[in-house]
Amino acid sequence: MPHTEPWKCCDRCTHEAAKPCPDLIACLQDGRACHDDTACAAFRSGRSAAASRNGLDIPVITIGTGTCGLGAGAGKTLARIRQWLASGNRKADVVEVGCIGLCVEEPIVDVQMPGRCRLSFGKVTEDRIEAILSGVFEGRIPSEKRIGQHRHASLQPWEGVPYIDEHPFFALQTRRVLANCGVLDPSSLEAYVASGGYRAFAAALHDHTPREVCDLVRKSGLRGRGGGGFSTGMKWQLALDQASDRKYFICNADEGDPGAFMDRAVIEGDPYRLLEGLSIASYAIGATKAYVYIRAEYPLAIRRLEHAIAESRRFGLLGANVLDSGFKLDVLIKKGAGAFVCGEETALIHSIEGKRGMPRPRPPFPTTSGLFGKPTVINNVETLANVPDVLTLGPEAFASVGTESSKGTKVFALSGKISRTGLVEVAMGVTLRRIVEDIGGGIPNGKKFKAVQIGGPSGGCISEENLDIAIDYESLIRVGAMMGSGGLVVMDEDTCMVDLAKFFMDFIQRESCGKCIPCREGTRRMLEILQRITRSRRNETENDALERFQGVLYLNRLAGVIRDTSLCGLGRSAPNPVLSTLRWFKDEYEAHIYERRCPAGACTELLQYTIEKDKCTGCTLCAKNCPAEAILGNPKAPHYIIPDKCVGCGNCVTVCRFGAVSAQ
Repeated sequence: MPHTEPWKCCDRCTHEAAKPCPDLIACLQDGRACHDDTACAAFRSGRSAAASRNGLDIPVITIGTGTCGLGAGAGKTLARIRQWLASGNRKADVVEVGCIGLCVEEPIVDVQMPGRCRLSFGKVTEDRIEAILSGVFEGRIPSEKRIGQHRHASLQPWEGVPYIDEHPFFALQTRRVLANCGVLDPSSLEAYVASGGYRAFAAALHDHTPREVCDLVRKSGLRGRGGGGFSTGMKWQLALDQASDRKYFICNADEGDPGAFMDRAVIEGDPYRLLEGLSIASYAIGATKAYVYIRAEYPLAIRRLEHAIAESRRFGLLGANVLDSGFKLDVLIKKGAGAFVCGEETALIHSIEGKRGMPRPRPPFPTTSGLFGKPTVINNVETLANVPDVLTLGPEAFASVGTESSKGTKVFALSGKISRTGLVEVAMGVTLRRIVEDIGGGIPNGKKFKAVQIGGPSGGCISEENLDIAIDYESLIRVGAMMGSGGLVVMDEDTCMVDLAKFFMDFIQRESCGKCIPCREGTRRMLEILQRITRSRRNETENDALERFQGVLYLNRLAGVIRDTSLCGLGRSAPNPVLSTLRWFKDEYEAHIYERRCPAGACTELLQYTIEKDKCTGCTLCAKNCPAEAILGNPKAPHYIIPDKCVGCGNCVTVCRFGAVSAQ
């Protein structure tokens, strides 16, 4: 939504509505948020920008309208909130924010009464709005669906209500990248500036040379929050040292890994933080144009980013002579078509240039010859979102969190068979067990933990025996996994690891660009081997059984060839799902290969169907729905299945009303 009201960074600020506030610019240059600390305190309390700007002492209702919130019904909840306010002629500010991270509790609605701490409620569907809002407005706090209250030093807390930072999901987190997500209005540049935003960018422009900024980032130990984990400051210095009339910076927001949604949530919840990090990075290497490469499947993130870019440009934080420093920067959005391979640096560059997204041999590396042949640096969203903290906290303070080789925090998208799904930001060095059991709440429905897939399709599976491993780049590599983008998918005892490996190999094979033979043909051969392993005898031809065993013998060797000879990093890491599952779940492979049995009961072709005589009533439904006529028996008498004729369709299980048919 365009900014139409006069821009007031505090009550003493007066200027024309359509022009940048001179006090705002001056405050940024002086390293202050504004010249009235009262306004800043109001922003930090979590109140809306409009309420603070206009000096209104009215309630503020905040609702998470990120993609996950809207998917859970936040749109209907928002409409009901506005209807409830209008019906009683009640006054309140209604603010839409991004996801706070606790996706399992969406839609999340916060209510802040004047002078009181902000209350948070989860799973607030439209039918619960009246009870919750009526109670809070009258001073009664409903216990149903209550998550907690936000801690604030200058506001009165609610008695008997736990703080949200004590909630098991948040207690172990160290929120830096996600600090503003779900708290600040993502459409308000004013709210971001008043909460300390753009101070780091202003300090970089006026207090540091580009080389000094590179040195600060390098000393902080910040590494790329992607697959490689390369030193961010060192990469910037390589580009800075290149002599060129033009340089480019690219933010990689092409989040193509199944189970990963961190970049989307950060852009939806805090787009100005990304823009500030991107602006600092562009200044550090001398780039005058930056691109945000984002997949078109993220429409809400794109809209909020477009608005943030327009606001930043209108108020002098982008464009020519930024903050009177002489620095020039323009930021453009490039929408990707969803190709997984475009997450690779050189393929992404080709896509921006209007070519087919295919990797190229390196060297030259992009820092030497990248976009349009010019020096280019590519970092992902999370990496750039960490940059403002490096300058604000200082490299030493930033590096005080994490491990010896992995500094700072890491954001994970926690999903799968887990009680509390959502976005998790933890200090490097926290164990996987703490994330799964303490933050995620463990496996639901009394099931046992089996594995966690980390790093996306090219990552690896970590078994329970390695669950106490610390989260850092080197530790994950030692167990056959990788940090990757941060997707973290939890699996329980009902998951077949062979079937999982087959799923990821199918994804990788379909997403291969096809340029190099090892990846194009090798991944296809690996997929075919896994398909044969999970196929029953009834679906085999003459030579299939022999080819099945031959393929198994060559599986490790084939994986090594793909890893050693593929052109790009995606191809080289393509065998990881197979290698990691084969390493830690060898017994499941042996059951499939030698016994033609799936211990988890997930591979439908290997299931054996039987009818329990004591439960069968002879209703004949199973026999009538069997396409292979493999079920025999007289009416009102127990039926039985002929194994050699059964095709494993499962119709008998579906139609049986007495639970007499079982598969194992």
